[in-house]
Amino acid sequence: MDPVYATAIFLFGLCFGSFLNVCIYRLPLGLSVVTPRSACPKCQQPIAFYDNLPVVSWLVLRGRCRHCQTRISPRYLLIELLTGVLFLSCYWHFGLTLATLKYCVFGFLLLGLIFTDAETKLLPDKLTLPGLALGVVFSLIVPVNDLASQFLPSLVNLPFSASVAMRLLSLLDSLLGAALGASFIYGAGVMYLRWRGIEGMGFGDVKLMAMVGAFLGIKLTIFTIFTASLAGSFFGLSAVIIVWLKRTRRFMKRLATAQAARRRAWQSAQMVYRYYQMPFGVFLGSMALVAFFVGNPILGWYRGLW
Repeated sequence: MDPVYATAIFLFGLCFGSFLNVCIYRLPLGLSVVTPRSACPKCQQPIAFYDNLPVVSWLVLRGRCRHCQTRISPRYLLIELLTGVLFLSCYWHFGLTLATLKYCVFGFLLLGLIFTDAETKLLPDKLTLPGLALGVVFSLIVPVNDLASQFLPSLVNLPFSASVAMRLLSLLDSLLGAALGASFIYGAGVMYLRWRGIEGMGFGDVKLMAMVGAFLGIKLTIFTIFTASLAGSFFGLSAVIIVWLKRTRRFMKRLATAQAARRRAWQSAQMVYRYYQMPFGVFLGSMALVAFFVGNPILGWYRGLW
């Protein structure tokens, strides 16, 4: 990596991370991300430009508002650093190419959706729908090179030049990936609703996976869904076990036998399993980040096992 370019890209990432914090706070509330100026949510004092420098201002102010000393969440610092590291990682992985721009945009959107879903269990349309459109547009500039691009040319003689055919097949990969991602999540949500009688997937997850499919194509969309399902299942199972163990210790003080305490604690854990609304977008977004960096090597390793 060229150190000058690397430094510039990292600083750009910090700035975009600062803007992403604004999006995460305002979009779920239906507020504009442009106006008014950033202000302290408690004392409403506008934040001066020298208190709005990414990372530096949070450290100088020690995570507090200059005027009212209200604590500022470390999440602001974390997102700025994560975005900077993400932009730098894209440059390190893809070089000074249009692919770096594509995946910086994609990563920016994913980080915003991950943290918004974690905090509010919402996936704003103002991130997913423009992301879907951008993914389709980028497929014409940075080839997806997925299943359609690999198999269709050998089956169909396209009446175009090689470069035009490649772009059209890349566009097809993007559209098929978006359709597959959205339809899979929608179908899973419908089946869960009929099985459990409660909503398991929101339309936000459907739009998120349409965006992921548009950027990544069919193969990595399948990888994202599969790995996110594993990660979500592991998280859900861990949550149930932790609740069961904690409630068992609590009920041991009240009930006569350990068996009765464990039975009562298991009932509590089952209630958590049934009614806890897990932000699945967190796992979908996180695995999509993994997919565009190391998804293809992992799939290649997996195929090698067989």
